[in-house]
Amino acid sequence: MLKIDKLNRLTASHGPLERGHGMVTGVIALGLSILCFLGVIAFHFPQYLTTPQLRQSYDVAVIRQVMLVALVIAGSLSLFNIIRGRSRWLAFASFVLVAATLAWGGHKVPVNDFADNTPYIGLDWFILDLLGSTLIFVFIEKLFALRREQPVFRAEWQTDFHHFIVNHMVVGFILLATNLLVHKFFGWAANDGVRGWVANLNFWVALFLIVLVADLVQYWTHRAYHEVPLLWRLHAVHHSVKSMDWLAGSRQHILELLITRTLVLAPIYVLGFSKEVIDAYIVVVGFQAVFNHANVSVRLGPLRYLIVTPNFHHWHHSQDDEAIDKNYAAHFAFLDYLFGTAVKADRKWPDQYGVVGDYVPNGFFKQLKFPFVWKG
Repeated sequence: MLKIDKLNRLTASHGPLERGHGMVTGVIALGLSILCFLGVIAFHFPQYLTTPQLRQSYDVAVIRQVMLVALVIAGSLSLFNIIRGRSRWLAFASFVLVAATLAWGGHKVPVNDFADNTPYIGLDWFILDLLGSTLIFVFIEKLFALRREQPVFRAEWQTDFHHFIVNHMVVGFILLATNLLVHKFFGWAANDGVRGWVANLNFWVALFLIVLVADLVQYWTHRAYHEVPLLWRLHAVHHSVKSMDWLAGSRQHILELLITRTLVLAPIYVLGFSKEVIDAYIVVVGFQAVFNHANVSVRLGPLRYLIVTPNFHHWHHSQDDEAIDKNYAAHFAFLDYLFGTAVKADRKWPDQYGVVGDYVPNGFFKQLKFPFVWKG
């Protein structure tokens, strides 16, 4: 019972982890052991816990090896801390999860044929994205930190992590809903001749075109969220984050996510880009969406006028007067310069983030209902 209380206090806290007492290695071991345990559950119930579109893209054998490596690391770190007497309560929790994962088959769980049309949640998408994002972006943030004093577990990280969990778990609903909406409202615009021409474009030309088209839609949609009061109710949730890092971009109301993805997907569907180009675009947008919110100092010199960088997007989240309703683009910064909405500032970085007046409540469920109860 004492161990559970300590774990609850740990997950409810924020700030830098105490060094030299097994907290850093303990948290790494706990995180990996939780992901492994969730992974073994997904292996047992793939028809309900994995995303059909995603499982067509990854190699199960590679996933098994990744799980094995994670189990070895988590088990070794937790066992080492138990032997050394360093944060044993934390190490013991990790060790129990590793043991439970192994007892349930570990990375060797056989996956037999299963139905492909069952209702599902995106547990596999959550596991892979969380593992990949932390490995890549926490490392980048430590290597090129903008605010070195900002810890990994900064204030309000729990709220953003809850958004991360939900937005990944409902990926099936989002995919189904956006596809239905796109076909219903934009299917009439599809032209076989245009789609055939676009599908046969050179890969790099098509990739540039899909990113440009998507960003043009993203720009005007994003601008509408700021200029239309009803839409701002949704978008204010995203802007309420007060610390910028790789997790900050996850704070997004589910209705905004649905609306934006539908509008961005519409021209992609209508123009008929090939699957290879769409897959590449998904990688680009996935990386940039996280990277542009990250706590990193990378300005790219003159390229910052062409490509959206963390510096460019951090200004968009600023409370500073010169940054209000500016820097809307997601990929190509030149769109804001073209349409006259680029920030003009003497400083390289903004001073403060969040919504002016700080009227959006903290907490996932409070933010979920905020657009419908706000009296502003």
